[in-house]
Amino acid sequence: MAELIEELSMSHREKLYKRLRGVSSRLSEFSFANLYLFRNSHKYKFVDHDGCLRITGLTLDKKNFFLPLCEKSEPDIDFLKMLIETEGIIYPVPEEWLPLFNPDEFLITHDENDSDYIYLTEKIASFAGRKLHSKRNLLKQFHEIHGGRGEPITKDNTDAAIKIVHEWSSSLSGESSADSAEAIEALNLFDELNLEGMIFFSDNNPIGYILGEELTDDTHVLHFAKTVPGYKGSYQFIFNEYAKSLVDKCKYLNFEQDLGLQSLRQAKSSYNPEYMEKKYRISLK
Repeated sequence: MAELIEELSMSHREKLYKRLRGVSSRLSEFSFANLYLFRNSHKYKFVDHDGCLRITGLTLDKKNFFLPLCEKSEPDIDFLKMLIETEGIIYPVPEEWLPLFNPDEFLITHDENDSDYIYLTEKIASFAGRKLHSKRNLLKQFHEIHGGRGEPITKDNTDAAIKIVHEWSSSLSGESSADSAEAIEALNLFDELNLEGMIFFSDNNPIGYILGEELTDDTHVLHFAKTVPGYKGSYQFIFNEYAKSLVDKCKYLNFEQDLGLQSLRQAKSSYNPEYMEKKYRISLK
């Protein structure tokens, strides 16, 4: 059988976009934009095995993996076993796929650092409830001190959003600012990658932006959310405004994983996620 193996590139967008969307998973990796933007850090490759597609790469903890994207309803288990032996674990596997793997033959695990944070859009749009009381207070303070407005990201304001990335990055150090290059590339290619978002201003100064996309019929994923320093409550403001713009369009927001970074884990947990979407790993026993 013929097999094509290539470095992941924009030339694979047409083949992968519909295939990924067809999975109907809330996992953030089932997005061509996500895969393309982080192609270098995860060493993603595109494989076409006689029309049965797969992505290969490295997990966050540097494990070799492959993600099968065949259109068949029932996978060729013997073929998958062979691939596990040669290419590594199957990842990320949605919970809906687990019944396909006999636990007598396959080892099923997951790493909490990989799990995506899933929120109800209406909760982020209102910050209702006791657990989000502090978010409401910070949002109120932001409005009282800074005001603020938002508008859709377009070609006319991407330069302002890129300026935000630079200001955000210069205020941080280490791993926290590791995705600046990806964030800028996403803004430059947001049309080509089918992304959408909003940029936010205070007194006409750009202070924050969010860039994401529709992941499934009921879920929107936030790939990038950044604000400049000096505006207390700015994250509460941009999340709240963005959720309000989507509350009639999607039930859930995916804030992606925390990468095992304690600061991200605390920040994302503080918004009271509805649940964690686990990314399972499949290997042979």
